Amino acid sequence: MENLTFESLPGAVSKLLEDVAHLKSLLTSQASKPAETDRWFDLDELCAYLPGNPARATIYGKVHTREIPHKKVGKRLAFLKSEIDQWLKNQGRKTAAEIEAEASQYLAKKKGGYHA
Repeated sequence: MENLTFESLPGAVSKLLEDVAHLKSLLTSQASKPAETDRWFDLDELCAYLPGNPARATIYGKVHTREIPHKKVGKRLAFLKSEIDQWLKNQGRKTAAEIEAEASQYLAKKKGGYHA
């Protein structure tokens, strides 16, 4: 950053105002872009979307055991993308720290709720 003097102050303020106007226009253009809307998948679209492209029978099995979030629309299955994305995020293995935190919460709840 250059040294500011009384004489260079108006130029620096002018530059700051230009930069702020530019940032404002960037933010405004970003805000005007429509956010991606949630969408529904049918069975074939879901098979194509999921990692590994599982077979239809695999998805039917997960629906039968209520392992995968789904809706029935008449006789057809429908899958909401946001629910599928969340389900995929929760499919990974838990870390040792997550397991330990869950165990601590469980024990604290049991200790507080148990009366001998």
